[in-house]
Amino acid sequence: MALSTKLMMRQGQSLVMTPQLLQAIKLLQFSNMELNAFVEEELERNPLLERTDDAPDPHALLADVEPLSDAAESGGSVDFNDPGETDWSSESLAVDRGALEASLGTELSNAFDDDRTAPAADFAEGAGLSATSWTGSSAGQGDGEGANLEAYAANPTNLKDHLEAQLMLATSNPAERMIGLMLIDCIDDAGYYVDNMAETAARLKTPIARVERVLSIIQGFDPSGVGARDLAECLAIQLREKDRFDPAMQALVANLGLLAKRDFAALRKICNVDEEDVADMLGEIRQLNPKPGRAFGGGSIQPLVPDVIVRAAPGGAWHVELNTEVLPRILVNNSYVARVTKSQSNDVDKTFMSTCLQTANWLTKSLEQRARTILKVSSEIVRQQDAFFRQGVEHLRPLNLKTIAEAIGMHESTVSRVTSNKYMATPRGLFELKYFFTASIASNNGGDAHSAESVRFRIRHMIEQESPTDILSDDAIVAKLKDVNIDIARRTVAKYRESLKIRSSVERRREKSHMY
Repeated sequence: MALSTKLMMRQGQSLVMTPQLLQAIKLLQFSNMELNAFVEEELERNPLLERTDDAPDPHALLADVEPLSDAAESGGSVDFNDPGETDWSSESLAVDRGALEASLGTELSNAFDDDRTAPAADFAEGAGLSATSWTGSSAGQGDGEGANLEAYAANPTNLKDHLEAQLMLATSNPAERMIGLMLIDCIDDAGYYVDNMAETAARLKTPIARVERVLSIIQGFDPSGVGARDLAECLAIQLREKDRFDPAMQALVANLGLLAKRDFAALRKICNVDEEDVADMLGEIRQLNPKPGRAFGGGSIQPLVPDVIVRAAPGGAWHVELNTEVLPRILVNNSYVARVTKSQSNDVDKTFMSTCLQTANWLTKSLEQRARTILKVSSEIVRQQDAFFRQGVEHLRPLNLKTIAEAIGMHESTVSRVTSNKYMATPRGLFELKYFFTASIASNNGGDAHSAESVRFRIRHMIEQESPTDILSDDAIVAKLKDVNIDIARRTVAKYRESLKIRSSVERRREKSHMY
């Protein structure tokens, strides 16, 4: 058979994702900070876009959103607001902030840290921050621009600059200063020297003894414990400054592994002290700072701002709305488009303006579609998890992306993108949308399944309420859960307990026997 080249016409269908479609998909999974950064770039790039301080029109934004059913599966009613009655006014919102605790590291965090739970946010009417508190704007200014509080804040001193300033005062020797600067560069945010001493000496072509001598100078700087190579050395530096590094304390610091396991009997034997002395030594250890560099932080902390707000409505319903403070407010300046179009003189200008107009219209429509999708998904989550909002985490239902996707007529991948990096402010606190999607744990009697998160809550509650004389083993927890119709394996209980950073029954018994 002869081979030849031919030109043929064939008709077919294929799905092609345009660059704009890909960008619209990315907009869905952007957090509010990422979205605002993207919009800022578009405002600088596109002369037809401009910012507006006017609130978006809820009727235009939600014109094609059908009202959802009021009946919740748990028996209560859920008010998702008719599109014509949606309240987009800025509401006050109170968010409690939990204190950030420094841990002693992955191996020893259980030995030193206490569990603390931040209180739930209070959403009582009239409580919280005003609308201008979120934006930083002031009602008394007539220029329309809010005061920039960051302009009045002093630049925080970081750990590196703080140590370098002390180094300049500690030594006048140029060589030692150079070695010190090299060592300070190798100190991480927690305050630990993380490089290899021999390699540092080799790079500087100087004896390792000299490098160690300069490091000992740095270890005398503020904050106490900085420049240590490990946790034991960090604690030892601080204890020496307090003049409490006696032989017994040296033995304790050298056996921090036993302290993490709560093996106080072995510690008493090694330190050659009685039980009361061990308790006093542990009290002194807990007063030390295992991560001294954290006092300087790594920059400003950006608070989480909710994308969706859920409030209790009259009649036992729930009111779900978007947080307008995080929605970009932009519009296309059509009057400017008309004016510029009349003065266009060449094809290049016409092409540029046409592209800008197309991009501007696409962006405004994409932002509206993104807002509608987030509201749809959030409303369905509230509908499905009505029992959680009313009665707490113990009643959190098993939920997956497929259930939400089928309920609102969207694809699972779309729901997954919408729930990424989005937060919901509720009367029970601030939660990421993905928090409401949990695995299913079967029931003993064939009834409704239980969510993994609610089972974790039950396990934590059981252990917190256990008696010092009756420590619950994993098998005992399994038996108690079966009493409330939760069918779960012992290894699953152990996995959930470890995810909650709860020690084993042996370690808890040893700890509580020492306490009581």
